Amino acid sequence: MSLHARFSRMVDAFRPAEGAPPATLMAFFRWCLSGAWPGLGFAAFASALGGMADVVSALLLGLVVDAVAGSAPGTFWTEHWGLVALFAGFFLVIRPAVFGLSTASSNVIIGPNILPLVLSRLHRWTMGHAVTFFDNDFAGRLAQKQMQTARAVTDVASEMVNVVAFALASVIGSAVFLLGVDAWGALALVAWLASYGFLIRFFLPRIRAKSGARASARANVTGQVVDTITNIKTVKLFAHADHEDQAALGAMAGFRERALDFGVVSTWFRLSLMVVAGILPVILVGGSIMLWRDGAATVGDVAASGAIAMRLSQMTGWVSMALMGMWGSIGEVEDGMKTLSPPHALTDAPDAEVLSRVQGRIDFDHVAFAYGRDEGGIRDMTVSIAAGEKIGIVGASGAGKSTLVGLLLRLYDVEGGAIRIDGRDLRAVTQESLRRQIAMVTQETAMFNRSARDNILYGRPDASEAEIIAAATAAEAHEFILGLQDYAGRTGYDAHLGERGVKLSGGQRQRIALARAFLKDAPILVLDEATSALDSEVEAQVQDALTRAMQGKTVLAIAHRLSTIAELDRILVIEDGEIVEQGSHDALLARDGRYARYWTRQSGGFLGTEEAAE
Repeated sequence: MSLHARFSRMVDAFRPAEGAPPATLMAFFRWCLSGAWPGLGFAAFASALGGMADVVSALLLGLVVDAVAGSAPGTFWTEHWGLVALFAGFFLVIRPAVFGLSTASSNVIIGPNILPLVLSRLHRWTMGHAVTFFDNDFAGRLAQKQMQTARAVTDVASEMVNVVAFALASVIGSAVFLLGVDAWGALALVAWLASYGFLIRFFLPRIRAKSGARASARANVTGQVVDTITNIKTVKLFAHADHEDQAALGAMAGFRERALDFGVVSTWFRLSLMVVAGILPVILVGGSIMLWRDGAATVGDVAASGAIAMRLSQMTGWVSMALMGMWGSIGEVEDGMKTLSPPHALTDAPDAEVLSRVQGRIDFDHVAFAYGRDEGGIRDMTVSIAAGEKIGIVGASGAGKSTLVGLLLRLYDVEGGAIRIDGRDLRAVTQESLRRQIAMVTQETAMFNRSARDNILYGRPDASEAEIIAAATAAEAHEFILGLQDYAGRTGYDAHLGERGVKLSGGQRQRIALARAFLKDAPILVLDEATSALDSEVEAQVQDALTRAMQGKTVLAIAHRLSTIAELDRILVIEDGEIVEQGSHDALLARDGRYARYWTRQSGGFLGTEEAAE
């Protein structure tokens, strides 16, 4: 294995983190970087060697100057050939090797590994949040926070290795050298470092706060712009381009103000440090000259002190900018941490089991859920659905139909009662294994900006090409998929569908979603207005496919178009979160209640309009 390959594997770039991200800064850093410390430690050691190499360079320069000063021109080479060889060997071999090692550590160990390590952990944690977490924020803002925080943690780790370790090694080596020349020089360096540290301590917390505010404002700009672009059709349909422009400009103006605040404090920080940096050469060079005058130092000592002083003075500017960047990054980490580190609101029980393939019996046992409010949602609902039973669910908008399905999928936890599948409480099994038992097709179908094949394969990633085509054919999607072509010239099942499937009609999106559900072949099938976007002819064809897909499955079908559920085994009529009627289509018509009025009024229309008016 090559050296660079060994370096690249010193940090496992996709190693999962243990536990939840902490809400305190240092603990959060440890969580982000856990497992990477050996690689970071090696890189810091290599960087420190580079810092020591600078001090050794000054020492060798001083020795050469002393040798020149104490030798005749004709005898220098013969008297000091060993020193000359050491000088040349150091600068031609040792020093390049040390800095090459340091650069490789930075560019191979840290650069390619730390960002994906942190980003993968943040993304994995964010993915584990309940849907309410995503409902309450901008998608673009969350994505920006993940990238911002991962980049900032990486920058801090990189600067700690490349700057802090290097600078500390240089300062310690310089102090040791000056102590050997004269203790007063070392004391002067310590005093200078104290003043330098005072400025750092004064300015960096302010830079950190200003940077955090700037990062938050930047994320708001991203969130606003992404929200507008995501809903661009709505913007154009309502002719609100000016309104969205003003909203974006408002967010940008806020970012500009925060950026100006950061710019002002960073300018004063830089100016103050440059003044302090200018003092060091004056002190060290002046002091060494005075020692030389008194015979306590050699000309080489003066030259070495001057080289060290100039190097430290120059390094001050570099270190100050690096520290300013680090504290700015820390501010961004704190800002991102507030958004990304909250605990998951919906978690698996510590002893949750994996739910294997179920028969499909579903029991709602005195279920209550109102989204944390005092009213609305589901109220004390009890109903049992036998394995293989086909259930229709009807009710006006807001009656609680979608809430019922969301609770079955455990997108939310019940606030009262329990839901069981095959007798097992949903809270006693893992969320992933539960949702593998349920296939769902919704009215507003989600599509990925991936190929048609990938979107269908989402139902069962290990399916064969023949199974994909069979599912698409059953959903009446195969023919139109063959005619697809995207902007890159990809056709058929390879064609990409655009963000959220915008390149497809509503009916085409639903047919691909149906194909995905067919391919999943889960024992429980949930249809939430699954054919509402289809025209009558295609709906009739898909309805036949759905009838075949329902065989042997437990089915919950939400519908406003009552004709689509009239043939199901039982229909539940929900009103204000309660089941007010249930029975077969014929039995409910004979009862002449709420369902019968729905049926009489509908005449092929949709449920809810007249009821709302009433």
